[in-house]
Amino acid sequence: MSTYSNLPRAVTGRCVLRTGLIIGLAGGLAEIVVIWLYSALTGGDSALIARHVASAIGLDGASSAAGVAVHMGLAVALGIALSAELQIFVDRTMYNGAIFSFMVGSLAVVWVINYFVVLPAVNPSFVHLLPYAITLVSKLAFGFAAAATLHMLPAPVLVGQNPRLQ
Repeated sequence: MSTYSNLPRAVTGRCVLRTGLIIGLAGGLAEIVVIWLYSALTGGDSALIARHVASAIGLDGASSAAGVAVHMGLAVALGIALSAELQIFVDRTMYNGAIFSFMVGSLAVVWVINYFVVLPAVNPSFVHLLPYAITLVSKLAFGFAAAATLHMLPAPVLVGQNPRLQ
């Protein structure tokens, strides 16, 4: 039986979307910070990386702002997917204990799929813009930021932790 079976579907859906939006924004920003820091410390060009993000989806010649917008859009979509998976797979009784491992583990899987399956097929040059270790650190930063953000969200946003909705 689902932990949320007593909730109206609309309430659960709104919470998943809202939570996903918030954790996606937090995670996307964490990735941007990691890439910016790496670029600043090594003399790299973070704007070039942002432009490559846009070109990876077919926006060749786009600005770095367009790349950041694409990145944040993808981050929000990922945040919503993670929020939905969290509602399905993580039981409320173990929620706080599992949140960091769930988020960081999920982002490690996303990194493997992105860098060894999707990007080599879609945009092989993107894979070589940064060292694998830095791209992995940026994905793990997304996971940590998402988990930390979930811990800071007020109870109404987290359906599983709101006793009024149980």
